[in-house]
Amino acid sequence: MTPDAVVRLVAGRCLQYPDARLREDLPRLDEALAGAATQQAALLRQFLDHARVVPEIELAAHYTDTFDTRNRRCLYLTWWTDGDTRNRGLSLVRIKRIYRDFGLEFASDELPDFLPVALEFAALHPEAGTELLQEHRAGLELLRLAVTEANTPYARVLEAVCATLPGASPQTKAEAKALARSGPPRETVGMDTAGMEPLGPGVELPWPTVAKSAGPAVTKSPGPHEPTVAKSPERTPA
Repeated sequence: MTPDAVVRLVAGRCLQYPDARLREDLPRLDEALAGAATQQAALLRQFLDHARVVPEIELAAHYTDTFDTRNRRCLYLTWWTDGDTRNRGLSLVRIKRIYRDFGLEFASDELPDFLPVALEFAALHPEAGTELLQEHRAGLELLRLAVTEANTPYARVLEAVCATLPGASPQTKAEAKALARSGPPRETVGMDTAGMEPLGPGVELPWPTVAKSAGPAVTKSPGPHEPTVAKSPERTPA
């Protein structure tokens, strides 16, 4: 696994709700990053050091305060492109089909555009995953800037994620919004939401990544957790 893939997996774990298991996973996350001598890995270690010393209830409250739509710090990629519109449903179906194109079945109560899920996909399939993240690059960068402005340790995690993508990150919200206007178009006209036939044996998302059929896990991942953040956007982004 490449250093960028490791960074994406660990970042995805850090961006899930910090339940009691996160502290148990910290040694495994540290071990995963040990072989990734990159700036991105160093940024994630800063967050892990913070998570190690902050009480669990305090970290959980901070997570809930940090990632919401009211403050325009949303972890759902299509919220940044579609807001609370019917187009968002089409975008979510499209992301599910991208996963299925690679033999992956989305098996969670979460939405498929939840950033930790997209990061795991991008770690498992770097080319297609990077393309998916690049399509939502403007939203990712706006999220990074908003979290940085909020002066939270989660800024290090978003910096690490964006640093795994090609090219330099925009430095201002105006630059990020300009990136949104010039970004790649996405085809949604005429998309059929029916006929979602079952797959054969594949990989379930999000954590843990395991084979659909009975048997051992296909890959090892830092931790088996279900995120518990809110699923419904409250406001539409500007």
